[in-house]
Amino acid sequence: MNDMTWTTLKGSPRMSPHRRPLSWIVVLVGALAVFLIYASSVLVSSPIGATVQGYFYSVGSSEKLDLPVSSVNEASIDGHLNKSLDLVDNKSSSDLQSSTISPEVSSDSKIEQTDTTSNSQVDLSESTSMNLPTTKEVVNSDTAVSNSGEAVTLFGNSSDVANSSLPTQENSRLDLNSSATMPLAGTNSSNETGNIRMEEPSSVALINQSSAVSTASNETSMSLYDSTSTADPASVEKPNNTSYAGCDLYHGNWIYDPLGPLYTNNSCPVLTQMQNCQGNGRPDKDYENWRWKPFQCDLPRFDPKKFLELMRGKTLAFIGDSVARNQMESMLCILWQVEEPKNRGNRNMQRYYFRSTSVMIVRIWSSWLVKLTSEPFDYAPAGVDKLHLDAPDEKLMDHIQNFDVVVLSSGHWFAKKSVYILNNEIVGGQLWWPDKSRQMKIDNVKAYGISVETILTAIATLPNYTGLAIVRSYSPDHYEGGAWNTGGSCTGKVKPLALGQLVENGHTNIMHEQQVTGFNRAVKRATNKSKLRLMDITEAFQYRHDGHPGPYRSPDPNKITKRGPNGRPPPQDCLHWCMPGPVDTWNELVVEIIRREYEGGSAS
Repeated sequence: MNDMTWTTLKGSPRMSPHRRPLSWIVVLVGALAVFLIYASSVLVSSPIGATVQGYFYSVGSSEKLDLPVSSVNEASIDGHLNKSLDLVDNKSSSDLQSSTISPEVSSDSKIEQTDTTSNSQVDLSESTSMNLPTTKEVVNSDTAVSNSGEAVTLFGNSSDVANSSLPTQENSRLDLNSSATMPLAGTNSSNETGNIRMEEPSSVALINQSSAVSTASNETSMSLYDSTSTADPASVEKPNNTSYAGCDLYHGNWIYDPLGPLYTNNSCPVLTQMQNCQGNGRPDKDYENWRWKPFQCDLPRFDPKKFLELMRGKTLAFIGDSVARNQMESMLCILWQVEEPKNRGNRNMQRYYFRSTSVMIVRIWSSWLVKLTSEPFDYAPAGVDKLHLDAPDEKLMDHIQNFDVVVLSSGHWFAKKSVYILNNEIVGGQLWWPDKSRQMKIDNVKAYGISVETILTAIATLPNYTGLAIVRSYSPDHYEGGAWNTGGSCTGKVKPLALGQLVENGHTNIMHEQQVTGFNRAVKRATNKSKLRLMDITEAFQYRHDGHPGPYRSPDPNKITKRGPNGRPPPQDCLHWCMPGPVDTWNELVVEIIRREYEGGSAS
């Protein structure tokens, strides 16, 4: 065989007869590494790098959104949660419409349509089924930003308010350190203007960091299970709501926000008609624009895309009465602006599934959060609701393990006719106590405190439960001049109350104190790895008498909205909240609490 020889093609370089030294290769690699390190540092520190960093992380922060993501199979969620969950009043209605109610009629927070001589009546009853349009185009237009000076209302500890600023907004920011003159709410500000500096953020605004709400408490008083104990309002210890970073979310002021609400009444198909104040003809709109500003930090504006990512693969459940429904619908309205969920609900439970992130939003009806029966018990006849104050709602507890985050609320149903049972003994009642010779041991206020302790202790001691339970504190109503059924009214309220204008509501305060006491006692009894957090909105929302539907409860063009010749107010709702409106702030607080738990950090 002839020897084969390699020849060099014409024009091609010849191979070097000598190898390059190994040290030359090492030097070349080292120089390349130095260059890459230098280029990376320049890119991150430049405006472009900051924008990229801000988009993937957060404004001015290098803390990456690193959440545990569970793989959620869409079919398995549907099958797992579609169990029969009979937590709803059997008299539920199948659609959302304005209809007549009374305290003894069960329908979804609908208000009785009466003539001009009737009393104001608001029911707390509930229906859970909700019909949605099969197709709904949601238009999310940009909100115009006003450059005029706006009003501010302050309350609580107002130190350092002048040096605080509004939360960073996605499109603009108000600078309170400018020379703007900010009049107090309740004054005529139509002719007052100020310099409000509008700045363009350098990067996409994400949820600001903040820290978790502490539930530590030194409260050592007798357990509410002792029916002989009494709550001394002066001795009730409030939980420490100051985060470990020093920011208290619940003391601040209401500041006018020219960016406006997060949605409109026309862009949310799940909005209950009775809370659709604009659709029902309410003539003013400023109540939609007031934003909560904590003194010590900013409460970030709700970003629905970031929230869905934060909750990826998780389930958020709202549990309570019709006011809980009010909050759940607010959450859905906000999220609907970026994605239309799939309705997977049934007559027992509302469920909305967001396919992009496998997030489920759930609502379960539980008016008292404790065990409810109607069968005869001792000398209490059938047909009267019996509350077993030392037993949680069993059907609710059967499904609590399915929820990563629960928002619990209650209280207003303790004004309804019911019997209180403790340690298998009738100890009291509300609007029911047939034997006046017997001493009532528990009234409705004490019963409320016991119920809060019972449900939260059950959650905090449930084996293997590791979820986050957020307790939304008692929601204040604003019936002036009477109760809901005795001529109370909130007609004509168009702005938040200003500092010094608040008239303390004794019932609201004592219900709140009982709730806080029950919460603190449950925290002490916790044995599992779940987390209890109190979202203490009561004080802040006592200033929002302008946020209720009032007489604008239906689209009926012939409804009465003014006082009659005898001064009697028309029927109205001063308990639930307009949407959009102040109730949206509750969900901004929910997001911040969840973010602190999952990410840590502190609000800016």
